[in-house]
Amino acid sequence: MPLYPPLSLRAPSGGTVEVATPVVLAPMAGITNPAYRQLCLEQGAGLYVCEMITSRGIVERNPKTFDMLAFAPGETVRSVQLYGVDPEVMARGTRIVCEELGVHHIDLNLGCPVPKVTRKGGGGVLPWKTDRLAAILRATVAAADAYGVPVTIKTRIGIDADHETFLDAGRIAQDAGVAAIALHARTVQEAYAGHAHWDRIAELVEAVDIPVLGNGDIWEASDATDMIAQTGAAGVVVGRGCLGRPWLFADLARAFAGLDPRPYPTLGEVAAMLRRHAELLAGLHGERWGLIDLRKHMAWYFKGFPVGGEVRRGLSTVSSFAELDDLLGRLDPDATLPADELGKPRGRQGTSRAQVTLPYGWLDSREVGDADLSDAESDVSGG
Repeated sequence: MPLYPPLSLRAPSGGTVEVATPVVLAPMAGITNPAYRQLCLEQGAGLYVCEMITSRGIVERNPKTFDMLAFAPGETVRSVQLYGVDPEVMARGTRIVCEELGVHHIDLNLGCPVPKVTRKGGGGVLPWKTDRLAAILRATVAAADAYGVPVTIKTRIGIDADHETFLDAGRIAQDAGVAAIALHARTVQEAYAGHAHWDRIAELVEAVDIPVLGNGDIWEASDATDMIAQTGAAGVVVGRGCLGRPWLFADLARAFAGLDPRPYPTLGEVAAMLRRHAELLAGLHGERWGLIDLRKHMAWYFKGFPVGGEVRRGLSTVSSFAELDDLLGRLDPDATLPADELGKPRGRQGTSRAQVTLPYGWLDSREVGDADLSDAESDVSGG
């Protein structure tokens, strides 16, 4: 038996997605577009999930939503994360992406901590309402299962330390036929602050029979193997740790295969990776807009490296390949990353919120009843 068995995502009717290396790229708005997913896919094995898409945008045929539902040539497994609060709309959106786009795997976002979502009862606070959660999961699983497509969910520990939902969510998901559950081991209140509570992942592993994937504080490949060893998780979900570091998936593939780690890339190797990212983005958006989109990644790629202020400023405004190549040519290709930069957090961090923004009376009951939560979808990117 392999040290780290493949991850099997199984629909109730038997349709299965096999993930040879049990690693999943977390959907990240504005980041995990087809170009970035292709770049990560070129580095190592895993499951690469599209940016979060609203089910209502799909059902209403929103052009922006369908623009986001694009896939790279290398994506033989098409994976989409859906967001929604209405069971029927979720089911209809699921049927559309399965039938018209040939999607092979659907993940449901039940962990978003953004106030504009939580204030209307969506994202990470929705699992508090167990009746709505169960209805959404049953409807989505039934719609996807007609095409043999497995459904997974990604959630959090709960709203805050006094209002945990992850164990109930896991049991409800299992009963609904969900193939696996990913737990970001923080509460909505914690957002991305502090340290992830890996012990809660272990609790969920003990509580359910479906595969549990761990998420939170995976900055290096060794963090992933440590998480699995400590929690018994069936795999990991990687988000912020791969920002500016798509080669993390190659490192993960080696670690999960029991191979020795590789040296951290030199500055020249990082520049070559960024150049490949630029090519993929230009293929998606055209040269100018592709390189404008690349700007947000610059600080992540070169974090900790001796780049110099003038080059950094130039990279932050680059809009052509001529500019990019000139700036990259000024870097010392043999420069290495200082050892004390390894394992540091990347991307969003901040502090815990004083309190989570919720609809009035949200915590009074674990049931939402017939309340209409459709406004929770209106401000979410993707339609």
